[in-house]
Amino acid sequence: MEAQEENWEELDMMARVFQNATMSLRYSPKPVVVAPFQMVFGGGCEMVLHADRVRAAAETYIGLVEVGVGIIPAGGGTKEMLVRALDAIPKGADDADPFPFVKRAFETIALAKVATSAEEARGYGFLSADDTVSMNADRLIADAKKEVLSLASSGYVAPQQRTDILALGNSALSTLKLGIHQMKRAGYISDHDAEIGTQLARILTGGDLNHPTRVSEQYLLDLEREAFLKLVSMRKTQERLGHMLKTGKPLRN
Repeated sequence: MEAQEENWEELDMMARVFQNATMSLRYSPKPVVVAPFQMVFGGGCEMVLHADRVRAAAETYIGLVEVGVGIIPAGGGTKEMLVRALDAIPKGADDADPFPFVKRAFETIALAKVATSAEEARGYGFLSADDTVSMNADRLIADAKKEVLSLASSGYVAPQQRTDILALGNSALSTLKLGIHQMKRAGYISDHDAEIGTQLARILTGGDLNHPTRVSEQYLLDLEREAFLKLVSMRKTQERLGHMLKTGKPLRN
């Protein structure tokens, strides 16, 4: 029992360290530009999501693929996809329903969607409208350097941590859980897939909230770690992780 508690504390610490690393990119006093290329999955994608700007190679494969090994993005990736989805709601559209935007973020993560180019990554929300692309991969680092120097010379001011993120609460969570249940009943996903989806939905809707509430980034990061620790302790997740390490292929269990 003591060994299990020690392992739990170590995993929690590792998750906190990684979250702190990604958040330090976002709130660094100096501008940060990342330059992804080739395959950028999982934690690499979370690094991309938290930079001030991205200068991506045109041929970049990028995605949050953690559900394939039985976990959820817990380095700020789930939080950031929610923030980006909500920020995509048209300005001034006070009557716009935010749920479809949250649902899109849910589907991107739950289906482990992978963009096969930098331009496709923009459509998935992995790159923003301000991010740029280098067609010549040999110029990528030089282009990224020019970009970060431009940000620095333009009077860069580090952003402040967000405390205004809309969490839709139990109503939206119930709707997502109904969709998960229907997918399971139809045989499209396994019981463990449904558990992962439920944990993901809980983060994206703010956990146990009775009504829509404005929450902080740290609140969502805490939900990420809680879900990650719960999932990684499950036997089926451990089987998925082991199978991926041994074969390099996902296990559907």
